[in-house]
Amino acid sequence: MESLYIGIDIGTTATKAISFDVHGNVIRQVSGSYEMYHSEPNWSVQNPQEIMETVLNCIGEITKGIQPEFISFSSAMQSIIAIDETGKPLTDVVLWADNRAMGIAEELKKSEKGKHFYQKTGIPIHPFSPMSKIAWFKEFDSEVFSKTYKFISIKEYVWHHLTGEYCTDTSMASGTGLLNIHTLQWDDEVLEFLNIKKEQLSVVCEVTHQCKGISDDFLYVIGGGDGALANLGTGAMNKNCMALTIGTSGAVRLPIDKPYLDEQMRTQCYHLMDDQYLTLGAVNNGAIILQWLRETLLKTDKSFEVLFEEAEKIPAGSEGLLFVPYLLGERAPIWDASAKGSILGMQITHTQAHLVRATLEGILFGLFQITEILLPNPEKRRKTKVMASGGFGKSELWLQMVADIFQMPVETSQTIEGSAWGAVLIGMKSLGIDLNTKNKTGKTFLPNSKHKKVYEEAFAKFKKVYPVLRDL
Repeated sequence: MESLYIGIDIGTTATKAISFDVHGNVIRQVSGSYEMYHSEPNWSVQNPQEIMETVLNCIGEITKGIQPEFISFSSAMQSIIAIDETGKPLTDVVLWADNRAMGIAEELKKSEKGKHFYQKTGIPIHPFSPMSKIAWFKEFDSEVFSKTYKFISIKEYVWHHLTGEYCTDTSMASGTGLLNIHTLQWDDEVLEFLNIKKEQLSVVCEVTHQCKGISDDFLYVIGGGDGALANLGTGAMNKNCMALTIGTSGAVRLPIDKPYLDEQMRTQCYHLMDDQYLTLGAVNNGAIILQWLRETLLKTDKSFEVLFEEAEKIPAGSEGLLFVPYLLGERAPIWDASAKGSILGMQITHTQAHLVRATLEGILFGLFQITEILLPNPEKRRKTKVMASGGFGKSELWLQMVADIFQMPVETSQTIEGSAWGAVLIGMKSLGIDLNTKNKTGKTFLPNSKHKKVYEEAFAKFKKVYPVLRDL
């Protein structure tokens, strides 16, 4: 029987379990979703047990009748759970989208200490980071803070349940604002600022770390963060490729061979493995904005496929309708958790389809603003491919819009779920199996020169909106 390899992708709104053959072909896929809760303004949390049960159900379903070579993990980053000595959660899963630490982060960001921390960790000071969240617990929830045995991510929570270990990989740890990106160890100065000890965090290990399950006979590989693994899984690990992922949130990422830190603290830096790093910018406002648009503003039962078909009939630039989609505040490049969304230029002739297209364009404008920082030379951009992954890669309309707005060629991976395949590649490396890193590409989308000018003009307006409206 042919060997099978399983990648588990613990996402913000759903977990996917995918079995692959050695060539990266998807054999089977199962998934389960869970809720995000907003019990107070600026809070975005989840129930850790709901996620755990979903992950376990996905593992149970995907392994029915088979014995995989291993199960390797990808996970959404920047979540934090406070747990007691028994491993019981003292808090919900506090997500990357949670902005409760806004005041603390804003004050630290303006200080020399905040700039110093960025130079050490590669993570901008912002409420999305676990570092800021722990600072919030220290200041505003001393009861939980004093009882906390460890601060861990949802991936560490699942890993401990399966293996009994408290471990985190360098890929996940480098997104916390607690890890020194130069030494790949927890930073003593940051921990002293938070008044926590190293023992209150998991042991940092390589992405290839493996362990047998304590209640099953599966071999588990710890894997990495979803962003870094999407680069690996889509083949975007050379300097002529930039990975673009849009799921609930979104990101653009460039591979580099040593840590890079932006003087203006606009970008992040993650480690993957060995001398492989990523410089990147992530946005809060990805496909979750489309979900909000359909359910809250449009209140329609139309499928996204139908909405996209209608939006495709609208001209590029949405006939002057511009959407700056900062509904969840924003990370890169503005790093302002208090930023608000804006719809400008609305006229009586604009329709539901205009709103959908303007939303698609607005999400991409936010990601292109980061791309301009990562690749400031337009000529270099034209020679760099965009490797697309995530659910948005199933929409030809959206992919063509990327090519037109970025003025860069866009390629899809035949494995749209690049993070899960990236996790499997890490598992193969852990077992000493030759890596099949040659990416199987799907369709290529080239820039449409007819849309270049209209998008340049719309993007120029997009960049002006936030600075103008910020003080209002």
